[in-house]
Amino acid sequence: MQRPYFLLVILALLGAGCGQAAPTGEVSIPTQVAEAVGARLTAGPATETDTPGPPPASATPLPLSASSTPTATITPTPAPFFMSIQALREGSYPGSDITIVNELAQGSNYHRYYAYYLSEGLKIYGLLTVPNGDPPDGGWPAIVFNHGYIPSALYKTTERYVAYVDRLARAGYVVYKIDYRGHDRSEGDARGAYGDPGYEVDVLNALSSLQRYPGVNAQKMGMWGHSMGGFLTLRAMVISKEIKAGVIWSGVVGSYLDLMYRWRRAGPTRTPPPNSRGWRQEWLAQFGTPDENPDFWNSVSATAYLADLSGPLELHASLADEEVPAEFSQDLAAQIEAAGKPYELYTYKDDDHNLSKYFTTAMDRTVAFFDQYLK
Repeated sequence: MQRPYFLLVILALLGAGCGQAAPTGEVSIPTQVAEAVGARLTAGPATETDTPGPPPASATPLPLSASSTPTATITPTPAPFFMSIQALREGSYPGSDITIVNELAQGSNYHRYYAYYLSEGLKIYGLLTVPNGDPPDGGWPAIVFNHGYIPSALYKTTERYVAYVDRLARAGYVVYKIDYRGHDRSEGDARGAYGDPGYEVDVLNALSSLQRYPGVNAQKMGMWGHSMGGFLTLRAMVISKEIKAGVIWSGVVGSYLDLMYRWRRAGPTRTPPPNSRGWRQEWLAQFGTPDENPDFWNSVSATAYLADLSGPLELHASLADEEVPAEFSQDLAAQIEAAGKPYELYTYKDDDHNLSKYFTTAMDRTVAFFDQYLK
C-alpha cells in the first residue's frame, strides 16, 4: 500500500515542474516578436509611383503556426498606362543621324532634301529644308513640323504643307516636316494619334534627330503643329524640355474629356472622330468615365500638365472652323494663363480649318513668334 502512494507523489511533483503543455499544432513566441511581425504584415509593402491611382492593397496578417512562416504579399507598382504623359516621359527617344536620300528642287534661299531618321527601328521619312550659306554662330535654329490628319494612303511628302514649310524655311530655319509611321514611304502602321503612342514617339525621335543634324543649334528647337499635329505638339511640350517655343494652328488641344464629349462638327470633315480606332469604348470599359475616374483621364491629357510646358506657346484658331472647335484653343489659352506660362492666342472670323483666308497674317505672326524665342 505504501509503494503505490509513493509513486503517485513523485508523478504529481514531476507534472507540477513541467507546466502545462502547449496545445497541439501551435508554437509559443515572444509577445514583442509577434507584435513586430503583425505590424509589418498589416502595413503592406512600400511602393513608389509617379502616376495617379489607387494605393496598393495591404497584405492580410497570416496565422502563426508550426507549419507556416510569416510572409508578405508583394504588390508591384503598376506601370503607367501606355498613353499617359508619365509613360511617355519614361520612354527613350534617341533618334538617329538624318540620312539624305536625295536632294529636291531648291527653294528661294534654302536646300530641300528627302531624308529619313529612325524611330523605334522604323525608317521615318520627311521633307528637310536647310538654309543656304554658313550657319550663324551656334548653329541654325530648327523646327519640327507636325502635319495634321491626312489619310495615310493619300499622304505624299512633297505635296502637303509645302507653302507652310516654305515660309519657315525662308525665314532662316532648318525645318523637318516628318511623315509619321505608315505615311508615304515611312515604315510601320498608321494607327492614329489619339489611342496609340506611335506618332508621338516619331515626333520625339525627330526632335532628337534634328538636334544632331550638322549646323543645327540643339538649344534652339521649336515645334509647329496643325490640327492633329497640334495634339502631338502640345503633348511633346509637356513631355520634353527641349522644345523652346511652339506654334499650333487649329489644334486638337482639348483634354480627353473634350475629345470624347465636346468634339462636334457642323459639316463634312476631313478630320476623323478621335474614337474611330475604338480606344474610346475600350478605355471607358476598362477605366470608367471621367467622372468615375478623373485621375486616369487626367493622366492621358496634356492639359493636366501645363505647369510643365517647356516654352512659350502661340495658338491660332478660326471661330468658324467646322472640323476642330475653336473653343479647344480658347480654353487652352485660359488654362495656360492660369498655370502662369507665356502664350499668345489669335482667333480669326469666317476662316476655315487651314486658315486659308488669313494664311499670310497667321504665318507672319508665327515667324515673328519663333524669331522672338529662337533667334
